[in-house]
This record gives sequence, C-alpha cells and structure tokens, in this order.
Amino acid sequence: MIVSSISSILLDAGPDPSRHLNVLLLLGVSVFGGTIGARIFRRLRIPQIIGSILIGLLIGQSGLRLVCEEVVQTLEPLNYFALGIIGFLIGGELKLEILRKYGKQFAAILVAEGVAAFVLVAGATILLAYQFTHDLRMSVALGVVLGAISSATDPASTIQVLWEYKTRGVLTTAVIAVVALDDALALTLYAIGTSIAGILAGNAGSGIATSLVTTVYELAVSLIVGCTGGFILKAILVRLQDEEAELTFAVGAVLLAIGLSIALKLDVILASMALGLTLVNVAPLRSPRTFEIVKRFAPPIYVLFFVLVGARLKIENLSMLVVLLVIAYVVGRSVGKIGGAYLGGKWSGASRCVRNYLGLCLFAQGGVAIGLSILASHRFTPEISSLVILVVASTTFIVQLAGPLFVKFGVKKANEIGLNVREEDLIETYRVADVMDAKVPIIPAAATLKEVIRIVSGTDAHYYPVVDRENRLAGAITLHGIRNTFATQELHDWLVALDLLEPIVATVTPQTPLAEALGQARRYSLDRLPVVEPDRPDVLVGILDCPAVRRLLAAEVLSRQQKADNTHDAHEYSKKPKADE
Repeated sequence: MIVSSISSILLDAGPDPSRHLNVLLLLGVSVFGGTIGARIFRRLRIPQIIGSILIGLLIGQSGLRLVCEEVVQTLEPLNYFALGIIGFLIGGELKLEILRKYGKQFAAILVAEGVAAFVLVAGATILLAYQFTHDLRMSVALGVVLGAISSATDPASTIQVLWEYKTRGVLTTAVIAVVALDDALALTLYAIGTSIAGILAGNAGSGIATSLVTTVYELAVSLIVGCTGGFILKAILVRLQDEEAELTFAVGAVLLAIGLSIALKLDVILASMALGLTLVNVAPLRSPRTFEIVKRFAPPIYVLFFVLVGARLKIENLSMLVVLLVIAYVVGRSVGKIGGAYLGGKWSGASRCVRNYLGLCLFAQGGVAIGLSILASHRFTPEISSLVILVVASTTFIVQLAGPLFVKFGVKKANEIGLNVREEDLIETYRVADVMDAKVPIIPAAATLKEVIRIVSGTDAHYYPVVDRENRLAGAITLHGIRNTFATQELHDWLVALDLLEPIVATVTPQTPLAEALGQARRYSLDRLPVVEPDRPDVLVGILDCPAVRRLLAAEVLSRQQKADNTHDAHEYSKKPKADE
C-alpha cells in the first residue's frame, strides 16, 4: 500500500506540469538517496558507486518499481551527459608523453584482453547453446555477438573508483588508457561479429566490409569532432580568468560534442575523450584548472547516473540456458580480461603490477554493452535477440556490483591508493601548528620609526606583529602600511610603532585546522594571520603565512606525484629496489 502510494506520487500520469514536477521529485530522490547510499558504503570502505547502484536497484524495476522504464528512457539524456563528462575527464589524463612512453604496452594489452574475452565467451556460448538447441548456425551467431559485446569495459564505474581513492601510478595510467580505448575495440569486434552472425542466421544485412567501413567512419568522425572542439575550447579558455565562465564553456563544449555525436551516430565517449585529450595536450599549463573545475561540478551527475544504472537493471525469471550462459559469460570474460591483460603485458614488457592487476580493473560492464545488445536485438530473430539482452543485462547486474571491488583490490595491491594528492587533500590533514612560522620579528609598541625601519630592513618578512609592554598582541605593521606612512606623513621623531600598526582582524591557534585557517584568511582577504595561544588570545606564538603555505603544499604535491609516477611496481620495488630503475 505504501509503495503503491509513493509510486503514484512519483509517477502520476496527470497533466504535463504535474508530470514534470514528479520527474523533478524523482531526480531529487535519486540524487539524495544515491548520495546517502554512497556515504554509507564509503564508511564501510566499499566503493561508493555500489551504494548508488543499490539505491537504484531499490527504487527501480527490480525493487519498489518507483522508476518505470518510461521514466528511465526520459532521463536517458542525463546518462549521455554523464558519459560525456567522464569521457572528457578521461581524455584529460591521456597526455602525449604518456602515450609515447607506454603506447605499445597499452595497445598490446588492449588487443590481448579484448580478443581473449571475445574468443572465450564466444567459444563457451557456442558450446552451451548447441547443447540446448542443436542449431549450429544459431549457436555460432549468438556466440560471436556475445563475444564481441564482452570485450567492452565500462569506463564510468572504473574511473570513478580511481578518482574516489585518488590513485596514481603506472597501473592507474594503464587502466585509464585501456578503458578509454576499449570502446573503439568493442565497436570494431561488434561490427565483425554481428556481420558474421547475420550471415549465419540468414539475416539480410551489411557484410563484414561494409560494417568495418561504418565502424571506421564512426571512430574517425568521433575523433574529428572531439579534436576540433578541443582546439576551439583552448582558444576560448586562454582569454578567460573567472572559474564560472571557464566551467560554462567547458560543459558547453562537452554538450556540443555529445549532441553532434548523437546526431551523426557517433560514439559519445570517444568524441568527449578526444575533446579532453586535445585540450590537455594543446594547453598543458592552462587545462589542469579546467579539468579540476569540471571534476568539482560533476559529483551530482555521477550519483544520478549510477542510480539510473541500478534502476534500469532487471532481475528476471531466467531459464536454465540463460543461467548457464550468464555463468559462462562472466567466467569467460573474467578469464579473458585477466589472462589477456597478463599476456599482453608480458609480451610488451609491462611492469609486474600492470601484468598482475590490470585485468582485475577491467571487470565493469555498463552502458556500451547494454547499448550494443539493444542494437543487436534489432538485427536478429526474436530468439537470438531475447537471449542477447537477457544475458547482457544479467551479467551487467553482476559485474557492476563486483567490478568496483576488483578495481579497488587491484590498485590497493599495486600500492597506488592515495598517491594522486591535491593541495586540498593535504590541507585537510594539517593544522596550523604544522605549517606556522614560530620565529617572527616582533616590534615593540613604543619603538620609534627609526627602530621600526631598522627591524624591517634586517628581515625579509612582510608582516610584523606589534606587542605592548606586557608582551600582549596590540596589532601588526605591514610593508604596505609603512609605504603609506612614507607617502602621507612627515617623519618625526615622535612617530612610534603604535601609530603605524593596523588592528588584528582575525587570529588562529596552533590547533586550528589548516582548512579553517585558510578559509578565515580568504574571508577577510588576508595573506597572514597571527597565531595565538588557545586560552590567551593576546599572546603571540607565531604567524601563518598563507602564500608560503601554498608554496609548501604545491611543492609537496609535486614531490608525491613525481614519486608515484616514478614507481613502476611498488611491491616489486620493495623487494628489488634496482630492478625497474
């Protein structure tokens, strides 16, 4: 009764305004609930996206049915938007120097894991289907279609786990490159597979050559759209200073790439990835800020995307053939991804951590596989089409939940978690006491101007606390204030430090979190803050020099990132320090 009431509220088929409002209510429930699920799973040390997907399952077709299939279709543009943002940010990680350095390794691993998954899934499917149907043509057609689809890896859930755990290193780099290019390989294998299957099944359709030409067109034009957009966006961004305009143009460029991809029947992820890849390489110094701004904007979009992923998954009453095909698909795909990545890495000379753990990071299967299964359903008999959709939907349900766990396990074994630090991450771990300057020049309040000038000229400080006879903080003298004194007043012997000081606007204690202290500095437009004793706010113990702190944090971030980039295999390195140098 309660479920039915909630459903009627969310999915009321009344007038248009009501329906629109109910869709908005559904979006609110999805984002709010998905965020709660993500936070709960984060506390359990489980990838957050699993929590969002489970919330989607709860309100979707396999749960309370608050979200009907029609609503999911209505919200499909949001899925494209999320995939476009993810593709754009993935492209931002693919710098040319990385591709030049590891390109051969990535290509070998990509082909090996994709083809291995294709062969194993196709072979297992053919054997099982033939045992039940005794129809060799139908069995082979079903096998090659499912094999081609199995080669795809979902970049969304995979990359989201890497971002959540702030991973950095050679394994992370390899994962990003392979999942970015897996789309292109899956489309190629799908073109070949469906053409073969169409011939075997007796369907009228395009031949292999025509399918390959169509695939090449799709991939080439996707790259052209993305690269063109990247050059245009770069020309605009170099003329901007404010973050709001920068975010607006970046998101607008992504939307244009998505829209053109849909209109021209191109690959959305590939076009968006090409956009990001072009931008990061033609504007290497300017673009990092843009990607960071977009990444901060994206979390609600991601949450909604994964909730809708869960909402669209259906747990059906499955026949024995479908159950066995699902098992064969998951096992064959898993063995193919792990074994193919290992062999491809070994042949190409990849480091041990890439060989051992990259395959584990390729389990996830999502939108691309679902999309290809729907395309396949329009090309074959109802018997083949229904089997393809059921198997792909069921396996997607399994690997979408298990995939993020395997990604976390892989990067954890490679010792790459927490290495992609930013200044904001370090700020959250520090207190004022960790970075303050305890040795600061102090000026007595009674000091004459001559004495003030002597103290100032003997140091390179910019901020000088002034204390009274009881050593209590009275104010501060800045170089700016001294300059104003010289410009506006005559110099007299009676002019003392007390006449030059500026009032103290804000103070912090050594125990104050650094993030809070820097927030105070921004609020009052201050570069330096006096640090005082917690119980005695007029007793100075040091100075927080905000520009100096920022420089310190930037240097530490650079040092940590360089260390992560130079570590090929942390586990192996701990045993044999000179092996990979």
